[in-house]
Amino acid sequence: MGFHYLEVPSVHEVVVTGYGVFTAFGFGAQVLRAGVFAGRPAFAKVTRFDPAPYRARYAAQHPDPALTQLAVLRACVAQALDRAGQDGAGAPVLLGTGGDHAANLGFWAAHANGDRPGAAGVLDTLPGALPEVIGEEFRLGRPRLAFVNACVAATNAIAYGAQLISTGRASSVVCGGANLVNEDDFARFDSGQALTVEPVMRPFSAGRQGLLHGDGAAVLVLESAEHARRRGARPYGSVLGWGLSADAHHPVRPHPQGRGLAAAALAALRRAGLGAEHIGYVNAHGTGTPQGDAAEALMMRQVFGDQAGAVPVSSTKSTTGHMLEATGAVEAVITLLALADGRVPPTAGFLGADPDCPLDCVPLAARPLTAARALSLNAAFGGANAALVLGAPQPR
Repeated sequence: MGFHYLEVPSVHEVVVTGYGVFTAFGFGAQVLRAGVFAGRPAFAKVTRFDPAPYRARYAAQHPDPALTQLAVLRACVAQALDRAGQDGAGAPVLLGTGGDHAANLGFWAAHANGDRPGAAGVLDTLPGALPEVIGEEFRLGRPRLAFVNACVAATNAIAYGAQLISTGRASSVVCGGANLVNEDDFARFDSGQALTVEPVMRPFSAGRQGLLHGDGAAVLVLESAEHARRRGARPYGSVLGWGLSADAHHPVRPHPQGRGLAAAALAALRRAGLGAEHIGYVNAHGTGTPQGDAAEALMMRQVFGDQAGAVPVSSTKSTTGHMLEATGAVEAVITLLALADGRVPPTAGFLGADPDCPLDCVPLAARPLTAARALSLNAAFGGANAALVLGAPQPR
């Protein structure tokens, strides 16, 4: 998927008519609001696998040990379609996913123990299969695409869905992503010392040490505004702009000046036809790593200029954890809730200002939000970056 599609002129307004969401707090927007806007982190000691071999010990996990990525995706799609008041017939399905790591590890562990498990079940959990399985179960349309570019995967899925609608290639799209805390990802991030050994994340704070993983999934129903009006749907917000970039700086580190993320944010603003002065809140990528947060602060300067320190910027990962392929979809829902509720969610775990991050990072407590537009940012290994400009819902 190249950059060229981002420059195709928009014809149709893109609105969000439904969403379903899952995090370590549970299923649905109510428990998400109660955790995120209260600044209450969901982290606890890892129980899904034995963390003894690793430096880190904590993650934001849902307590149900039987949950699978496919199960939470099913639940989120059902929530989203129900909220949208439609069945999704004919709608493309676009999902950010790395596949069900736990199922794959279980399959190979069984082989190592001398068993010969059948492949049919595990094949349905591979990244490319998940949109097909969901599409068949819910009788959705095509294309059915998996986005596998790590922590921007779900954001890319939303951007591509918005592109399909804005150019008239679809009137409705089901898009989002899912990921559950798993030992495979945990081991990789731990070996690179990206995970903090503390039981809390501290984005943009002095003393921050790294990130923690979290369970997450979210699915959004996007529609053209005309299609939504014709069937009497009331949108929960709008996708005004989207931008993608690749800085190609390093396999795992962001560009030190945040140039790639700035390019994505500026592209999203350009697509929305807005200047940075129209943005009243930024849901930052904010992973709590020393290098990543400092680069994101420099990115803010490139986008907002002298006003970079005045725009409310928070990292909701400080409560949910980093949900990898799902994080952009969950954070899009959180940003829509912020716009609808008129509240900026706080950055939890904040100890004090860091001169490398001269931002208004909304420490510890939510505050009122009057703006009608917000920016949601994500970045990934490999230098991938993505940004969404989201708009508040019209009064109901």
